[in-house]
Amino acid sequence: MRSLRAREFAAIATAVVASVVLSLVVAAVLVRHSVRRDALKTLSRQAELIAAQQRAGPSAGQRPASLGVFFATQQERLTIISLPQAAFLLPREGAAAVSAGRPAEGSVRVGERTYLYAARSVRQKVIVLLRSARLEASDWRPYTLAFVIAGLAGAALAALTAFVLAAAVARPIERVAQASRRLAVGDRPGPLPVKGPNEVASLAVAFNQMAEELDRAKDAERSFLLSVSHELKTPLASIRGHGEALLEHVLDVTQAGRVIVQEAKRLERLVRDLLDLARLNQRAFAVSRQALDLTELVEEAARRHEPEALRVGVTLVTHAPAPAPAIGDPDRVLQVLSNLIENALRSTPAGGAVTVTAAPGALSVADTGPGLAPEDLPRAFERFFLYGRYGKNQAVGTGLGLAIVKELTEAMNGSVTVQSRPKQGTSFFVSLPAVVGKTEDAQTPA
Repeated sequence: MRSLRAREFAAIATAVVASVVLSLVVAAVLVRHSVRRDALKTLSRQAELIAAQQRAGPSAGQRPASLGVFFATQQERLTIISLPQAAFLLPREGAAAVSAGRPAEGSVRVGERTYLYAARSVRQKVIVLLRSARLEASDWRPYTLAFVIAGLAGAALAALTAFVLAAAVARPIERVAQASRRLAVGDRPGPLPVKGPNEVASLAVAFNQMAEELDRAKDAERSFLLSVSHELKTPLASIRGHGEALLEHVLDVTQAGRVIVQEAKRLERLVRDLLDLARLNQRAFAVSRQALDLTELVEEAARRHEPEALRVGVTLVTHAPAPAPAIGDPDRVLQVLSNLIENALRSTPAGGAVTVTAAPGALSVADTGPGLAPEDLPRAFERFFLYGRYGKNQAVGTGLGLAIVKELTEAMNGSVTVQSRPKQGTSFFVSLPAVVGKTEDAQTPA
């Protein structure tokens, strides 16, 4: 019994059948007690009627009943005995009742048989009316047949109910299993209907959400691979073209070598960004949380990028009054600054300026470049988004730098935002945890 439907059917059927059987047993016991009580009441009424006749005296022409008189019918026995004989025949409580002049009824065992009895005392005599207990079976035998029919009907209803309920529970689960198998082989099964009990409906909702996330992940992966392939193809084609030009002596060594070195650096930067992004996604690195001075990191980043700023004709300005305390990883903060400064230098035309500012728990990098459209700001940190939007018209990077900035900043429990207007420049703002009291270094997974 490995299928869920079979197990559900067996469990529900067993529970319902057990309930029906228990109900029938309780009903049989109650009916039997009721039949016995009714039989005793009937005997008591008959005994009281006979006693009343004896108290009134015999009718004309009728002899008075004497001790030892015994009458028998097919179902009942009547005897008139003395009080001592009654004490011997009846149970103790029954004998005590008739001795005190009270009526008595119950059951008594005579020889090998059990009888129901009703006794009344009249003039030092005891009238005892007996009825075999075996006759109770004939009294409640009709009820037994009704119980059997009711039990069979209940069992059939239980089986039908169990089958319907098991199917209702198992069918949506089988539907999810089939859709999962189709999804595993690459098909798109489409959204599952959300219906049924809350638990089953929530299972369908969870599957639909999972399928949507997988579709988005596949689309993102496809877009990622296409973007990386395109980004790798461009410098490789340039390196190959200039290398062939060198072999054919079309270009001089200096000119071709300069282009090859630039494209090789571009490839190196792309590979480095891809490796950093892969590490971020896999959370295979640690971020150190310690007190640091953002002013020192801004000055270090400015020294690193000053030659590049001079080469492209952009003024690199720093505004970092000491101290500017924060909590973070110095190497990761420096990497964030480097990515933002590189992005700003590439976006700013010659004659423009890039300003790097440090404050307690905050950094900002602002440029005087062409800016971004308002609708592009919510997606500025998505991989390759800005590259796809502006890569053909502006000097942008690999399309991964801002995504790495966001990942690193969030790994340090910080945040990064962007503000920009077309033709008015772009500003990136990084917020890091501030120093509160004494801080100890701690290695924390990203």
